[in-house]
Amino acid sequence: MDDTAAGDRTVQEHQNARKPDRVLLALVGVVVLLVVVALAVVFTRGEPAPLDEGSPAGVVQRYSKAVIDGDVPTAQSYLTEGARSRCRGTYTGEPSPARVVLISTTERTDSATVKVSIVRSAQGGPFGPSEYETEDAFSLLKVNGKWMIDQPPYPLMACTVMPVKP
Repeated sequence: MDDTAAGDRTVQEHQNARKPDRVLLALVGVVVLLVVVALAVVFTRGEPAPLDEGSPAGVVQRYSKAVIDGDVPTAQSYLTEGARSRCRGTYTGEPSPARVVLISTTERTDSATVKVSIVRSAQGGPFGPSEYETEDAFSLLKVNGKWMIDQPPYPLMACTVMPVKP
């Protein structure tokens, strides 16, 4: 074999060796682009869309948001008179709810039940922060054509502390 044929083969082998590098770079570029797009979607997702405020689930959504935000006056505006009169103090003990997730709604003529998952977060522990959830239900009544919460789950009670009379 002459030197020219051997030289051509070496150039061709060198060019073939470069092609997989370009393919690999293109694949890595696509993966990086997908990761960036996924992160952008996650961080720009925002809050969930508000439900119809005239629906039982919409009332529960607004009430729960007010409770989680610590806005007791707004939360109480969604309670029936009976619920406000039964309310004494606020939920203390376990960690406060971090979020509430809608499971189902059962709507009847003058009452409704909204089942939710209440998610709580706790700091500390041997493995860092922990999160746990429980299922519970809101009982709602239709008062003057408007849905009102008659019985919220205990972890989502939003009451003003009644002053102790001397």
